Amino acid sequence: MTTTLLEARGLIKHFPIGRGLFARSRQTVRAVDGVSFAIAPGRTLGVVGESGCGKTTTAKLVLRLETPTAGEIRFDGQDLGTLEGDALRRYRRSVQAVFQDPFASLNPRMRVGAIIAEPVVTNERLPAADVRARVQALVERVGLPRQAPDRFPHEFSGGQRQRIAIARALALSPKLVVLDEPVSALDVSIRAQILNLLRDLQEQFGLSYLFIAHDLAAVSHMSHCVAVMYLGTIAEIGDARTVVTKPLHPYTQALFAAALPARPDDPQTDEVLSGEVPTPIDPPSGCRFHTRCPAAMPRCATETPVLRPVDGREVACHLYDS
Repeated sequence: MTTTLLEARGLIKHFPIGRGLFARSRQTVRAVDGVSFAIAPGRTLGVVGESGCGKTTTAKLVLRLETPTAGEIRFDGQDLGTLEGDALRRYRRSVQAVFQDPFASLNPRMRVGAIIAEPVVTNERLPAADVRARVQALVERVGLPRQAPDRFPHEFSGGQRQRIAIARALALSPKLVVLDEPVSALDVSIRAQILNLLRDLQEQFGLSYLFIAHDLAAVSHMSHCVAVMYLGTIAEIGDARTVVTKPLHPYTQALFAAALPARPDDPQTDEVLSGEVPTPIDPPSGCRFHTRCPAAMPRCATETPVLRPVDGREVACHLYDS
């Protein structure tokens, strides 16, 4: 059995855009620009960063909602770019997703039972009684009332709708679930319940998660490994506890310092993340963070740092070249 379920190697996604309605020249949005990571079976990779850093585009590449400009993604050792026919259908069954807004991702005209059953009916030939039994088991496993299959999405709260989306994602017994901001649209009081449910399901079914989030506390709670993205690249990646408690990259330090401390007695640093994220159409040369970095050196403006092992994680920063 492979020790890696999903692996991205040098992943790049550029979007060409026109400068104007009649303009001949075109520009390129460098949404993801050379990203590599791996997810082991039963483990969670958390991806964090400011808006526009490439997190959601990375998720879309994994879900094959977008095609990479360059690089590759391998799942169970197979290159996604080569999959077609039955092999592609098997991949789509093995990788499911839960999105940010549970109401927008559920068809308001369908009863919950039909919503959860839809992937099963589409992909498997099962008697109707077996489908109903699977739906009922999933409904109860995610903590919904027994009568939920007969009701419509609008009859449920936001947290319950997200439980419906989770049940639908699990209907085909996937190996990997992409969680794109799964709790950011929920009340704070509900977030912990959904995160704990996801952890319980991971332990029960051996699921792997790609967990995309702005909420640093949620990422810290959920993830075994954390990748910090900035402007389409990975600034720091490694064991979640190591990265969260002892961040090394100046961007990671500022990102976590801006969040509330895990415990009220923990000291807060004076590190402040200032300025706006540069445009991915024309990212800064050298280190992309140098225009906002308090520790920037002259070489940071011209030399692009590469990820290198430092104290139990990998960091792309000239401060640690030695």
